[in-house]
Amino acid sequence: MKVAFLPDRGVIKVSGDDARRFLDGLVTTNIEMVQPGSARFGALLTPQGKIIADFLVTEASAGQGGGLLLDCPKALAQQLADRLGFYKLRAKVVVENLSDSLGVLAVWDGEPSMKPDLAFADTRNSSLGWRILVPEDLAQKAAAAIGAEFVDAAQDEAHRIACGTPRGGMDFIYGDAFPHETNMDRLHGVDFDKGCYVGQEVVSRMQHRGTARTRIVRVRLDASAPEVGASILAGDKSLGTMGSSSNGLGLALMRIDRAADALGAGLPFFAGGIPITLVAPDDVRISPDKASA
Repeated sequence: MKVAFLPDRGVIKVSGDDARRFLDGLVTTNIEMVQPGSARFGALLTPQGKIIADFLVTEASAGQGGGLLLDCPKALAQQLADRLGFYKLRAKVVVENLSDSLGVLAVWDGEPSMKPDLAFADTRNSSLGWRILVPEDLAQKAAAAIGAEFVDAAQDEAHRIACGTPRGGMDFIYGDAFPHETNMDRLHGVDFDKGCYVGQEVVSRMQHRGTARTRIVRVRLDASAPEVGASILAGDKSLGTMGSSSNGLGLALMRIDRAADALGAGLPFFAGGIPITLVAPDDVRISPDKASA
C-alpha cells in the first residue's frame, strides 16, 4: 500500500446550521448522502453549466469539529470559498479556507486496516483508493499508522492517469468545460435525480439529449510524451488536445465523433507530431440511441 501527500490539494470547510442544505442547492452531487467516513464527488458550476471547481466532499464528525470538508484544487480554494460566500446571503453558514492547516493524503494499492480521522474512499473510481485529510506535518505519521509506504506525489499522479481520472488544469480548463466532457457523469460526480443546483438545466439537457461530443479519453503513448495542450490530429482533422501523461499512458480531450470517424477510416492519431493510440476504442464510440438524439 502506498501513500502520498498531494501539495496541489487544499481543503475548504462549510459549517453552520444551514451548511448541508446550502451546499446541496449549489453543487452537482447529493450532499444528503455525505456523512463522516464517506464522500461524494461533485462540482460547483457556472449558470451556463461549466465547471468552476470540482472536489470530493466529506463530513467531519462532531468530535472532529463537524462541518462539510471539500478536498479541492489548492490553487482554486480561495476562489471557491469566495464564490460559495457570494451565494451565502442570509443562510447560517460559515465558509473557511483551511488549506494552510489541512492537506490531503492519497492512499492506493490497498485498504487501510484502520481508518484515521477524516479518511474516506475516493468515490470517483474504486481503483483510486482512499483519501485522508491531515496537516502536512503529520502526513508521514499517518502513513506509518496505516502501514503504508510514503512515496512522492508523482507516483500518485501516474496512478491517477492509469485509472483514467481527469485533473483540472491539466486535462481540461476550469471555466471552459462541461461535466460530461470531463466524465463527471461516469465518475459519480453528477446526481441526475437530486433537486436544483447552479447550472443544472444545461447538464440535464446534455444528459437527456446525448449532446456531449467531447470527452476525456485514455491514450497510449508509442514514443515520448507530448506536451500538455498539444493538438491531436488524424489526417488533416483536429480531434482535440493532449492532457497529462506518465509511464506510457495519458489522457486527451477529444471530439469523440471525429475520433470514431478517424478510427473507421484507419487513420493514425498524432499529438504534437507524436503517435498515440486509444487504450479502448469504445471510449469514442457513440451508441446509436445517443447518435440520433
